[in-house]
Amino acid sequence: MTLNGQSGTAERRAAAPASIRGVLFDKDGTLFDFVASWRGIALEIIARLAPDAAAAAAMARLGGIDEAGNGLVPGSLIAAGANRAIAEAWAPFRPDLGIGGMEAALERLAAEQAASTPPPVPAAPDLRRLLSELAGAGLGLGVATNDSAAGAWRDLKATGIDDAFDLVLGYDSVEQPKPAPDVIDVFAAHLGITPAEVAMVGDSTHDLMTAHAAGAGLAIGVLTGPAEASDLEVLADYILPSIAELPALFAQQR
Repeated sequence: MTLNGQSGTAERRAAAPASIRGVLFDKDGTLFDFVASWRGIALEIIARLAPDAAAAAAMARLGGIDEAGNGLVPGSLIAAGANRAIAEAWAPFRPDLGIGGMEAALERLAAEQAASTPPPVPAAPDLRRLLSELAGAGLGLGVATNDSAAGAWRDLKATGIDDAFDLVLGYDSVEQPKPAPDVIDVFAAHLGITPAEVAMVGDSTHDLMTAHAAGAGLAIGVLTGPAEASDLEVLADYILPSIAELPALFAQQR
């Protein structure tokens, strides 16, 4: 567990964990190990959408798939972007679909892949127990993802944790997706608390920027996505190896 002592957020006073009443999780890279869960699926979707091999390679590069490292580029479209943003980037390769058609195809292919592949890989052992422990400490729990709301529910149900959350928000659940503040504002209102009582937990700078934009009490980075600690440290109040460290973080302050 690392308290980010050199954070670029020095101008804002981070809340003490004891004052937090709600925890809003990113999904991919936070609840689930991103590369283990999604890189292969992303490549399969690209292969099915691309008109030829050259286009597939270009779409992979635009999406942020790092062929040399077999991973994903931190902050890239696939790692952090909403489906709409991915569709906008890939639509020129399929003018027959356009942006709207590409977005619909992404959702359909993701659902097909999810039905034929194993569930997402949890980013922490015994994820259900972990979430129960946090809820038992009096914390409201939510998910805010740049996947669609339907995609989020699909993954949560596949891993048996869909009933652990008070609210699940996709990019299509709010007017503006992350890194805009909307998801935190909606989550806080749903719980009847203020954004300053919310901890945003995520693996990307998009998640931490969302925390700052909303005036969230804490911006917590985790290292179970493509980003390294050096990518997150300027924006994070805490950087944790994974969400498995969260109960200890909150327990030591209560």
